[in-house]
Amino acid sequence: MCGIAMVRLLKPLDYYQEKYGTWQYGLQKMYLLMEKQHNRGQEGAGLATLKLNMPPGEEYIWRDRKEGKNAIQEIFASVNEKLETYKGVAEDAEFAKTNLPFAGELYLGHLRYSTTGRSGIANVHPFLRRHNWKARTMVLAGNFNLTNVDELFEILTNQGQHPRDKADTFLMLESLGNKLDNEVQAEYEKIRQRYTNDVRITQKIEDQLDISSFIRKSEKYWDGGYVITGMLGHGDAFVFRDPKGIRTGFYYIDDEIVVVASERAVIQTVMGVNEEKIFELEAGKSMIIKKNGNIQYETIRVASPEQKPCSFERIYFSRGSDLAIYQERKKLGATLAKPIMEAIDNDLDNSVFSYIPNTAEVAFYGMTQGIRQITGRDPHIEKVLIKDIKLRTFISQNKERNDLAAHVYDVTWNSIRRGEKDNLVVIDDSIVRGTTLKQSILKILNRLEPKKIIIVSSSPQVRYPDYYGIDMAKMSEFCAFRAAIALLKETGRQNVIDEVYRKSKGQENFHKEMIVNYVTEIYKPFSQQEISDKIAKMLTPEEVNCPVQLVYQTIEGLHDACPNHSGDWYFSGNYPTPGGNRLVNKAFINYYEGKEV
Repeated sequence: MCGIAMVRLLKPLDYYQEKYGTWQYGLQKMYLLMEKQHNRGQEGAGLATLKLNMPPGEEYIWRDRKEGKNAIQEIFASVNEKLETYKGVAEDAEFAKTNLPFAGELYLGHLRYSTTGRSGIANVHPFLRRHNWKARTMVLAGNFNLTNVDELFEILTNQGQHPRDKADTFLMLESLGNKLDNEVQAEYEKIRQRYTNDVRITQKIEDQLDISSFIRKSEKYWDGGYVITGMLGHGDAFVFRDPKGIRTGFYYIDDEIVVVASERAVIQTVMGVNEEKIFELEAGKSMIIKKNGNIQYETIRVASPEQKPCSFERIYFSRGSDLAIYQERKKLGATLAKPIMEAIDNDLDNSVFSYIPNTAEVAFYGMTQGIRQITGRDPHIEKVLIKDIKLRTFISQNKERNDLAAHVYDVTWNSIRRGEKDNLVVIDDSIVRGTTLKQSILKILNRLEPKKIIIVSSSPQVRYPDYYGIDMAKMSEFCAFRAAIALLKETGRQNVIDEVYRKSKGQENFHKEMIVNYVTEIYKPFSQQEISDKIAKMLTPEEVNCPVQLVYQTIEGLHDACPNHSGDWYFSGNYPTPGGNRLVNKAFINYYEGKEV
């Protein structure tokens, strides 16, 4: 779920100096693109700049990476500090290009949203692969998770390579780098048949290098969801997307600039253009920006006929300022109006409606409008909860999560009638682990002395790990899974758990294409409501003395609200690639065998 940003200036720096009063036009756009995507990563950020046509002996790639939630500000403060040392001449475009760091035509930015437990500056993008040949030097950044790192590692080692890490980022970089080296060498062998001057041969390689070819030869081994951006030392740049369209990527082009970002609305805001001028990169396709500014579109892998764009992008991760996402989130809330009315016994007079800040606010508007349509009346709404700390506890480290969850929210005192007179309905965008509910929210809401608490989730029950985005690999982390297991044991159906383990274990060594997700059988004996009721019971703290009910979105309601984003594997278990089935199979075996890995 990381954020990517790319800016390619199509004119010389002095053009922007003359038209906009600063050669830093591209740098400023990059800052805004990254800042407007801060929601996509607060663990670290990175910026790389490439200068075109620099003479030998001069640095042509600059990079800065920082960790922490203030990484963007720290990076650009550092850049500005370097520029400040050249007061008086810093705005001279020719001088800047020759002498100043980060004065270039090509920028690549990244916001890191790590969910695999890896930390440290070495894991912050963009990644840089240096080489004495410009055409073999590569900078890479992406929004991705690969599900077959073991296979990739084996492929690279069988080629005689020695990858220094098994993380998908390193393997992806080395895989692309290896194929890039081969492509450059192949071009060299062809061109040297016609030219004897090595400088001329190098120039021809840079002009003729087939970017899509080396990407295609590497990408064919990948299983996962990804949008990858990169630039080569001589000036070519590229972005490509997985064939299922799982991860998102958008671009804008005019005669001055090419812009790529993870979200459409971000480009709209930064460039001040209407949405119809912004295009989504097609699944399985690449956009290649050659050193001379020409733009090519190539098929990397034929797109799957069954596209699976991630629905969690619409529910939660992307900014709600995108019109389509805004409308979809409202509809997610509106479709819940009927089950909510059933949960309060249609008692609108004695019910107060609110939301968990801040990402559920739009779904809340849709919910209240849906209730108005059903009843013909305006529901009583209050801002019951206040978020004190901007923190997403569901991806915090385990040892910190419980402590953090207890302090994320505060209550608006006397926002409902005390003394068990009012039902309190509160909507959230998702309930994954239930940690914040149990450790904080329900305890806080109980202070208001409601008659009943109804927690509403605008997304369905998260039942399976998302191996293409939020990479939570332990089955026991999901409150829906824990509830289903508890129900099986309580109803004397331990045999179902044992049978799922037997089937999963039996295919442990199968090739990923042959593996079936048998974990779905854990949920089959029960209705969604039965599991919801069990989750409510498990998450209700002892000190909460009023009934607590959970109302979840259905998968049908999700697809009705988000018809163009059918990726629902975290809810349904229908993984879009074979690697997902292999990993969920492994996760259940680990759970059953008590392995906390």
